[in-house]
Amino acid sequence: MPSRRSPERIARARALRHGDNPAEATLWNELKAKKLGGYKFVRQMPIGPYFADFACRSEKLVVELDGSQHAGSSYDRRRDEFMRGEGFSVVRFWNVDVLKGRTSVCETILAVLEGRLAEDVIASDLRFVFAAKKVGGGAL
Repeated sequence: MPSRRSPERIARARALRHGDNPAEATLWNELKAKKLGGYKFVRQMPIGPYFADFACRSEKLVVELDGSQHAGSSYDRRRDEFMRGEGFSVVRFWNVDVLKGRTSVCETILAVLEGRLAEDVIASDLRFVFAAKKVGGGAL
């Protein structure tokens, strides 16, 4: 059975996974193999024209890590809204926060996964856009 994804998109996702981002490598060590609360994450998952840094498919959560070049990025806002439209909540952290406060970042991700953080949050060190899960055609 042929793959649903094009060879170009598969190659792009692989290239992104093998990038030299220490923050992504650090967070991946915490997320892989269901280490965080038993939730399964994947890296560089395609969602429409974009690639999510990390995604938990079962809970429809995207985790993005950003460097300083992303500060105030309108591209990232459009990207978040697209993913939200696809039913994914998106949480963004700064690379430096992962490197200096890995435990706090993991606790925040776990709070989202467990439903303890279920509304939009926009702060200098965190951006979370919540996509309400649909039940029977309507939002929760």
